This record gives sequence, C-alpha cells and structure tokens, in this order.
Amino acid sequence: MATNVPQPVFTPTGLQIPSAAAVLAGVQADINAAFGGNLNFTSPATPQNQLAVSIAAIINNTYASFLSLTNQFDPQYAFGRYQDALGEIYGLQRDPAESTVVQATCSGLTGTIIPIGALAQDNAGNLYSCTQAGTIPVGGSVILEFAANIPGPTPCPANALNTIYQAIPGWDSVINLADGVIGQNTETRAQFEASRQATLQANGQSVLASIRGAVLEVSGVLDCYTAENDTGSPIVIGGQTLVANSVYVAVEGGAAADVAKAIFTKKPPGCAMNGNTTIAVQDNQPPLVPPYPTYNITFEIPNALPILFSVALANGPNVPSNVTQLVQQAIVNVFSGIGGTRPTIGSTIYATDFVPSVAALGSWVKINSLLIDSPNTPDAQCTGSIGGTTLTVSAAISGVLAVGQILTDAAGNIAPGTVVVSFGSYNPMTGTGTVNISLSQTVASETITGTLPDGNSVLVNINQTPTINASNILVSLV
Repeated sequence: MATNVPQPVFTPTGLQIPSAAAVLAGVQADINAAFGGNLNFTSPATPQNQLAVSIAAIINNTYASFLSLTNQFDPQYAFGRYQDALGEIYGLQRDPAESTVVQATCSGLTGTIIPIGALAQDNAGNLYSCTQAGTIPVGGSVILEFAANIPGPTPCPANALNTIYQAIPGWDSVINLADGVIGQNTETRAQFEASRQATLQANGQSVLASIRGAVLEVSGVLDCYTAENDTGSPIVIGGQTLVANSVYVAVEGGAAADVAKAIFTKKPPGCAMNGNTTIAVQDNQPPLVPPYPTYNITFEIPNALPILFSVALANGPNVPSNVTQLVQQAIVNVFSGIGGTRPTIGSTIYATDFVPSVAALGSWVKINSLLIDSPNTPDAQCTGSIGGTTLTVSAAISGVLAVGQILTDAAGNIAPGTVVVSFGSYNPMTGTGTVNISLSQTVASETITGTLPDGNSVLVNINQTPTINASNILVSLV
C-alpha cells in the first residue's frame, strides 16, 4: 500500500529527512484514506488525531536515529565509539587522562644520578615520577621533569612537590619552584577531533607540521609548539632566539627520551636545533646494524608563565558564600580543557575565553569585569626582600608598585596570590621603602615583579607554558 508519509532521501550533501510537520500530515492522510475519508484531525482530543501524532512521533524518532547514524561517518560530528572507530583508521586512539607535569629542582651531591622513575611526593600525598634522567652537576642541583602517577588534572602549586619518596644516595632534596602544568581528563569529542587533525600532520610535507604531529602522539605530551629559522642569521621569534638554519620544538609533558625519538623521526638531516634539553637518540632502524649511530636531539621544555586574573562580580542575595572558590575552580578547569579551550605554548590567551566557564556557574553570576595579565608585561619591577607581611624594596628597576598588584618572581620563591595591600614607608618617587602584602613569608633579596591584572589578553612566548594557581585569581563582589 502506498503511503503519503515522505521518505528520507540520500543527496550529495547527505541524508535529508522530512520535517515533523510533513510526517504528521502524511500519517493523517494515510489514516483518513484507510477509514474512507472525512475524519476530523482539527481537534487534538480526537482518537484519530492522537493515533496520528503517536505514529508520526515513532517515524520521526526513527528518521532522526538514521540521520544521527549517518552523521557518525563524518569526523566533524562523530562521537563515542563511532569517533574511536574513525580514529583507528589513522592508527589513533583517544588519549587517556594525562598527568600533571612539573619542573622540579633536585639537589644533592655532585655526580648523583636521578634516574627515570625516581619518586617524589607533594603536600597532598600525590606521587610523581621523574620522566627524564639527570645528573646533579657541580653547584648541587639539576632541574628535571616529574609527572603525577595518577592521570588527570592534579593541581601542583609552587613548592608543593617537596618530599623525596624513594631515597637515592646523594639526592638530598626536591622542590618545584613554579606551578605544575595541570593534566587533563580523557579526551573529549572536540579534543579527540583536534588530535586527529593534528596527528594527520605527521604524514604531511611540512617539516614543522610533521614534527608536531609526531610529538603529539607521544604518551603524556600535553602541548607542542614548532617553529623554524630558514635564514643564515639568528632571529627572535616569540621571545626565543633561534640559531641560523634551525628548527625549534617546545614540548610540555611526555618522557624526554620518547619526545626526542619522535623529533628524530621527522627532523631533516643536518638541521640545527634549539632548546634547553638535549637527548642522545640511537638510530637503530633497518638496515643499520650495531654499533648504531647516535645523534643529539635538542628541544625546549618551556618555563612556567603564571597567568593572573581579576574577576569582579555583582553582589546579590543569591551569590553563594563560596563564590571565590567556585570562580577560581571554573577558571582552573579551563586550563585542563574543561569548559573551554586549554591555553597553550605561544598562544594569545583572551579574558573572554574564561567568561563562559564562569557564567555557567549559575544565573546569579553577573560579571562586572574579568581581566587577565602575566609577568610578561609587569607594571613594576624592583629589588626587594620579604619578611612576614612586609616587602622591603631596596631599589626600583622599572615602574611603580601599587595596591592590588600580584607579586611574582622568576625563581618561584614568592607564594602565589601575594598581593600589595597597602604602603608602609614606600615612596613612589624613589621606588624604595616598605610595602604591606597579603601573605606572610620569608624571601631573600631578589628581583620582584608587580602586575595588576587589568588586560584583555596575554601573549605567551614560545618558550613558556601558561600555568594557573587558584590563589592568583582575585575575586571581588561589587
């Protein structure tokens, strides 16, 4: 029997299904014809109309299921098991949760070897494993990368990783002078699609894209940035000097040996390299036989760049008492890819990137302002020391300290969230004197930076990884 219900149609642009109204009209026409005509469908309460609506709903749901299924063959729309299947075509699997990565200073006797897998513990009891072997040099300390043993977004503030969990003779202490780079949960649909597109570059003709794609496939890698200098002289790109005729690779996370091997597989021969980390890689690919040739691969493990925030919300009766913690967590989540695009090496971070995550906290959120900044663009720099809640400034370098500025330093000695609250004897004209700060601590004389989060964007250099500490997110009600 012929039907008046319109059918789905496969077109060059994909499956097209009829509208719900067209399906209902077709079902009503079929019922009317079956009963000899003149049935009343104008009243929703009639049995024939209720029957037509029910049948039409079943048909529409079936059509929608077929449409959803056909969309799963498009990487732009696929999710779940279907997206995993498309990834398998490229030999790509959804990344599991990635661990927080932290740069730790290991101190002890000269010549002591810190092996891969050496364990340290943070204040919260989380264990971290060393991902690159190192030898303590003359001077007594070496900076090595550690990754949390439990994958996922584990916060590791500056100075939190401070206990040697597994004793190694000659290794006396461990400390992270900067915030760790927060890990991430299992890849979301959008993140997996971005990874698929990025790893496709590993087979591309562009050397930079190929290197980046290969590095991103390394387990534990959170971020990668590539650049090149194709001139015969050194040039500066994004705050980093690149030597003549060279490539530059900045990598956050992953075992150093695995990263170096990935770079080696794609780097053109005879090309100079840049960075602060050098790993020897053995070329053992057939038809080569022992002794295998060994090459030094150099890349950059970026320094941490603290991102500073100032958030002002309208006060009201529905604002919860823990508003500060809620806003801080919403912003921290974005740095692990939750509720927004994760900030990356060499990127421009916009304050507006964090507005949706904060606004999603509830209808009570009325954002007066959300501003951002970093020590890359300080308002003041000085030489000073801290005792208790007093900063004593001995010399001005640039700018003037002001109330509300967040204090930071390159060594990570200053506690996150340290804010200028008032002046003692500080004289803006000379730039010296005492300043009252928000957190009690002891810091020896060093260069100190004061930054007021009052910008709309932050430019991250290509040798920096943006990091976040909840204490550096200032929240106020106005």
